[in-house]
Amino acid sequence: MSDPMRPPVSHHPQPTSLRSDPSRPRASLRTAVVWEVLQDVLDRRVKATGRDSLDVLDTGGGSGNFAVPVARLGHRVTVVDPSPNALFALERRAAEAGVADRVRGVQGDAHGLFDVVERGGYDAVLCHGVLEYVDDPAEGVRNVVAALRAEGVLSLLAAGLGGAVLARALAGHFKEARQALDDPDGRWGAGDPMPRRFTTEQLTALVEGAGLRVGAVHGVRVFADLVPGVLVDTEPGALDALLKLEEAAAQLPAFHSVATQLHVLGETRGPDEA
Repeated sequence: MSDPMRPPVSHHPQPTSLRSDPSRPRASLRTAVVWEVLQDVLDRRVKATGRDSLDVLDTGGGSGNFAVPVARLGHRVTVVDPSPNALFALERRAAEAGVADRVRGVQGDAHGLFDVVERGGYDAVLCHGVLEYVDDPAEGVRNVVAALRAEGVLSLLAAGLGGAVLARALAGHFKEARQALDDPDGRWGAGDPMPRRFTTEQLTALVEGAGLRVGAVHGVRVFADLVPGVLVDTEPGALDALLKLEEAAAQLPAFHSVATQLHVLGETRGPDEA
């Protein structure tokens, strides 16, 4: 939400890209597709609202992997995260990026979201890597959707079932792959660090069940987790070529079922869709 006591923010955002980070090539592979989609949807919201700066809520935003770049675009970002250490890292990261005045961190979670933020106060909500850990994913989605203004957009990112099954099978762990395939939560065993995984159908049903229209679905890390790291890090041009391949495959439904993560854009319904 905007603060009338805050001095006006200068809207000259720095060019921002998560595509190329020479020191973290694998990190750029994990974020590039989502970032390109998010940047586009925020640009469209700016045009639709006629405002240069949007109010963005990042639930489970941690140390600001997305919040800080979004703030560099000129938007105001509130990050809700249960970890004090992550919020401390967020504060430091925002200061180093010169966007401390546009990033606010508060301790909390999706279950008690409105104990710390305003209901219906945001143009966009990011819910990345949250649904895997909440007790009730449907309630979690309903809560973050309730934080949206009458016209807003939800960026939902969660672990994909198919990618985990494929990875276990390619590693020769066929029983674990079958276990993940059959398990209601998509877990391959007691040692699985991921509490829950989703299919495209499950995520889109959660978004629609919360009253939003599904604007787009993208597969994330379709190939990146299967390609040997040494190839990406040392082969000339491999990183950029793999990024382009990821972006091309992300939009094709045929690849959603084998993606490590799934990204769903949910949009509020217009008057004629209600």
